[in-house]
Amino acid sequence: MDLKIPDLNQVMIAGRVTRDPEFRMTQNQQAMSFFSVAVNRRYQDKASGEWKDLVTFVPVTVWGPAAERCKDKLHKGTPVMIEGRLSSSEYTDKAGQKRKELKITASRVQTLAFEGEGGAPRAAQEEPAAEAAEPKGDSSGIEEVPF
Repeated sequence: MDLKIPDLNQVMIAGRVTRDPEFRMTQNQQAMSFFSVAVNRRYQDKASGEWKDLVTFVPVTVWGPAAERCKDKLHKGTPVMIEGRLSSSEYTDKAGQKRKELKITASRVQTLAFEGEGGAPRAAQEEPAAEAAEPKGDSSGIEEVPF
């Protein structure tokens, strides 16, 4: 008896953009932006009782019209919410070593605004939805909407 397990690949993160997005056009004239998001996890050290931050840097790729909006609207430090799926890739670095990378291929990018220091997020200005196709014929709806 085979056990059927549904496939699910959905990721949601919130954090701050670590640098201005890089923007490129592929050979097929597809717009592509990529950037990283710093996601903090605050925890209390059991030994010292001191509060510490653990930062994870997550690479993000955005396709189509949303990639162009990211180029125009996102900058280093912009708070964002990213929804998408995990993608993996392999590449050879400058030293000739093979490397593997996990990244998020975004299906939705939302800019966030915060109300004062330590305040709760509030919705940013709403952006119209857009659709884009990734290379290799994989289609995904790309939106930039407020959270």
